[in-house]
Amino acid sequence: MDQFSLDEREDQIVLRQAWDQVLARVKDKLPVTSFDRFLKPLKPNGVHDGRVCFLAPGKFIQEWVQEKYIEMLEQALGDELGRPVTLELRVEAREKPVIAPSPVKVASAPISVETSVFRPMEKFTFDRFVVGQSNRLAFAGAKAVAAAPGQKFNPLFIYGQSGLGKTHLLHAIANEILAREPNFPVTYITAQQFAEEFVHALQNNRIDQFRRAQRSVHVWLVDDIQFVAGKDKTQEEVFHTFNYLQGMGKQIVLCSDRPPRDLLLMDERLRSRFESGLVADVQMPDTETRCAIILKKAEQEKVEVDHSTAMFLAERVPGNVRILEGALTKLAAQASLEGLPLSLDLAEAMVDQYYQSVGIAKPSFDQILLMVGKHFQIEVSEIKGISRKAPIAHARHVAVYMTREITGDSWKHIGALFGNRDHTSMMHGYRKIRDMMDRDKELNSSVRMLMRDLYPEV
Repeated sequence: MDQFSLDEREDQIVLRQAWDQVLARVKDKLPVTSFDRFLKPLKPNGVHDGRVCFLAPGKFIQEWVQEKYIEMLEQALGDELGRPVTLELRVEAREKPVIAPSPVKVASAPISVETSVFRPMEKFTFDRFVVGQSNRLAFAGAKAVAAAPGQKFNPLFIYGQSGLGKTHLLHAIANEILAREPNFPVTYITAQQFAEEFVHALQNNRIDQFRRAQRSVHVWLVDDIQFVAGKDKTQEEVFHTFNYLQGMGKQIVLCSDRPPRDLLLMDERLRSRFESGLVADVQMPDTETRCAIILKKAEQEKVEVDHSTAMFLAERVPGNVRILEGALTKLAAQASLEGLPLSLDLAEAMVDQYYQSVGIAKPSFDQILLMVGKHFQIEVSEIKGISRKAPIAHARHVAVYMTREITGDSWKHIGALFGNRDHTSMMHGYRKIRDMMDRDKELNSSVRMLMRDLYPEV
């Protein structure tokens, strides 16, 4: 998320603060992949006479947002600014990269036009990634891949909930490789973008060009791979691209919101390939790491924050790293607008105003079922039903475990919630998941991740 600079004009800061509030409001109304692909890249550029200008990174995103989301965004932004506004989307002007001619290498794969224009985000480097116990393995794997692409941990599969740094690591890999070899064939693509471009290629008889673009690389970075689950044709194309690149010794790095075994609608051939390299999780950071993240971000943004204020934010602002950094952004903007130092008193007032009620209410049984059903991509009615199919039974047992851990209800009451089941079956399901979590790190991480999503205090 873009950060505020303390020397910006007041109207620009107000607009950007309003835009951050809009993103927070609409995030839960859209699929994560749509939100990340189409709304997050938009940049507020100015406001004049009720017309608010935003910059889109490309014509495709500009047209998509104009068609799908413009009315929703105008309404939400108008609410935040306190007056009706008209949204104007422009394509951000970018300098075309100058590619110097280089000697022809016999063993080098051709670099397509599509892949040569990729430029990783400069702010996402390894130096700017705060390492803690929650992400140490993923960070080490990413560093090893960047140092020797294709030689170790291939594929590298990184999973964890949104906003914990997976995309940061993908761009950090690209940044380190390109700093060493500027013309190295590296590409980054989201699974949603892959699916959309694949469909577009099929519709326009350009499938050969699409395949050349995806396969003429030495490092293939794919974000949110869970998006292709359930899309048979797209999965087939991912499967063949994966096999081709791995067979040629090219590096593959994939990110997902869940481990391969939980991608239940993904082709088993793909899941097994995802698990053939290093599978590393990124978990919610502990308080000390969260404090270090705030101090690091403040240093990067040249904002003065003392340790006590940073620790207060780390302890009192719930949610992922993105939300935590957003709190620092909000605090810096508020201090700038009011002409006050960024102090602990100001942080306490901001937290009381914006974050006091977040995460306090205990999740309901229905919320737990919805979360589990969404994660395993199984209908709630099936979880509560009588089916004994292995994926459904496993999801049901996870829901029983989470219900008991979060609500503390009696076994009899939990059995009633699950369709008047006997209390002994509820106890069996709970113990089964508990014992599996003791032995299975990935399952432990997945269940804890679901519980944090529901209830940050768990």
